[in-house]
Amino acid sequence: MIEVGITIIGAGVVGLAVAREFGFCAEQILVLEKVSAPGKGISSRNSEVVHAGIYYPEGSLKASLCVEGSAMLRAFCAATGVPLKEIGKVIVAASPKEEHALEDLYRKGSANGVRDLRILSGKELKEREPNVRGVCALFSPHTGIIDSHRLVRRLEIQCLEQGAAILYRTTLTALEKTISGFLCTARGPDGEHYSFASRLVINAAGLDADTVASLAGIDVDAAGCRIYPVKGEYFRVSPAKQGLVSGLVYPVPEQNLMGLGVHATKDLSGSLRLGPNAFPSESRSYDVDPSHAQAFLESARRMLPFLEPADLAPDMAGIRPKIQRPGEPAQDFFIRHETEQGLAGMINLIGIESPGLTSCLSLGRYVSDMVREAGLFP
Repeated sequence: MIEVGITIIGAGVVGLAVAREFGFCAEQILVLEKVSAPGKGISSRNSEVVHAGIYYPEGSLKASLCVEGSAMLRAFCAATGVPLKEIGKVIVAASPKEEHALEDLYRKGSANGVRDLRILSGKELKEREPNVRGVCALFSPHTGIIDSHRLVRRLEIQCLEQGAAILYRTTLTALEKTISGFLCTARGPDGEHYSFASRLVINAAGLDADTVASLAGIDVDAAGCRIYPVKGEYFRVSPAKQGLVSGLVYPVPEQNLMGLGVHATKDLSGSLRLGPNAFPSESRSYDVDPSHAQAFLESARRMLPFLEPADLAPDMAGIRPKIQRPGEPAQDFFIRHETEQGLAGMINLIGIESPGLTSCLSLGRYVSDMVREAGLFP
């Protein structure tokens, strides 16, 4: 039987970043990806924002890994030529009653170690974003945008250069604990099943991460890691209006962080889009409902009064792997070495939503440190 050292489930930015961290390993690293190319799901269906770490509770993995990850990502992109640009972000209080929320965000971001945050007066906001309406704003100068597709491709290349094998159109279908590791069964591109042995299994399967955990016998409800998918749609703003905003413009975030609210983001080409909204969805469809344009318009015009109905066109959608039910408090990343489940050598990464893209490299480092500290590899 074929034996490998580490099997990583999922070739999104997190799975690839984890694989990249094990370049030191003399044993075979194997990455399984169920679709035909890397990063086709959560990794590339998002706002492509490199977050600073403002929104997350102090001491949480989301806070620490976001702050660390944004610095790592800047260095990585500078070294590899992946496009990343710090264009800054304003979080806008559209009315006086939202000012207190901005002050809370300022304190939270500062406690998390976010650099150079400051509160802008209405006049200062107007000087920075003349076409944005608000009474004041929180300014984050080091928030940026990245080409997520180029990032995924660069991570894939580095993994392959280090000797990792990436099997596309390959789905894990069974996982059994053995004395020396795990017996993995997968279905390949031809539909045939085959099995192999792996000392370690790292689950970075995104929207399917709870399913993979279940294959190992974990009760995901009892463990608090069942995924409740939340869909988010985007609308593109007409070229005639895209130059009216220079940076990222966000509203005060929603309660329980179901989402950060419909915000305006620029991409590296300079175009402007609005999104995402946030609603529970069991469907894996990435279609955008054109009838939602009116709700987008009403939400965005609180900050962007220049928008008209003809300015919006459906763009794309993504799905977030949240591990809290709608209306429940936001949860931290679920990252666990499942020794208490009798599954020594299995590490689960579940609920890796935003700021997962920003944190991908720090997540990879965090997992590799877990492996080393547990003595699973020399």
